[in-house]
Amino acid sequence: MNKHLHSVRLPIIGLLVSALCWGVVWYPYRWLDMQGVSALPASMLTYVLALLLGLPWYRRHWRSIFSQTNAWLILALGAGFTNTAYVLAVIHGEIMRVALLFYLAPLWTMVFARLLLREKLSWMGYWIMALAFFGAVVMLWHPDGRWPLPANGSEWLGLVAGVGFAFTNVWARKTEALPLQTKALAIWVGCILMPLLMMPVAMAMSGSFWYGLFWQGVSGMSWLVLLAVALAMFSATLLLQYGLARVAASRAIVILLSELVVSALSSWWLADELLVGKEWVGAVMIMAASFFSGHLDQED
Repeated sequence: MNKHLHSVRLPIIGLLVSALCWGVVWYPYRWLDMQGVSALPASMLTYVLALLLGLPWYRRHWRSIFSQTNAWLILALGAGFTNTAYVLAVIHGEIMRVALLFYLAPLWTMVFARLLLREKLSWMGYWIMALAFFGAVVMLWHPDGRWPLPANGSEWLGLVAGVGFAFTNVWARKTEALPLQTKALAIWVGCILMPLLMMPVAMAMSGSFWYGLFWQGVSGMSWLVLLAVALAMFSATLLLQYGLARVAASRAIVILLSELVVSALSSWWLADELLVGKEWVGAVMIMAASFFSGHLDQED
């Protein structure tokens, strides 16, 4: 009996800890940005350290990459794009608005599932898409009649990060032949490659060649924070993969929604940010769509 409870609780605890990490990771990234360690190099170095931490356990899984190289690269780039866009968004945007736009992912997941997996939507699927869409419209509605679109670059990045997250999840389902460990490697490698690919653009926009070579003036405390974030992201990736492999989707999506609660509390406590009025209405609609999307895999 105790062994059964232990096997049931561990994956749930893993998902909760993963959600906790993602709900508060915005703060150290924002702190690092204020210390002069900008988003792209900070994100890249975080996952360099995470990859180095994971290699002793996953080194033997490198061989499986070569059996499906193209599929693995697409997964890596999708994960890298998602993470980079999200980090950039939370550094400069309002945390909860960015997180909610990110959690429109169920809407995009159904679109990609139709395109890539040829899955047909049930009536419930269409209702979930409508609920998520109108939740975003309510949250972004402007009384002066302007289109209900994201208000700034950070919110657009939160939105496209959600699109990337949906694509990455569907693509991971499409590439079932890849072991979970190989997919974790793809996430870490992609989160290194994408900031590296974007660095020349950032250098050109900032007018400084030294934009990407930030480490010359980094304090010891900043290095400690980078290492702490790397440990958190390393753990979050492993715990997420472990939990998703052992918890039904209908339960996992509810557990992962705790990230929004953590984001709300941390943004209120650490950044004095609050949702008001129509933003709460839209938030409830988006969260409800995410909640019900977890039950679709149980339909006939």
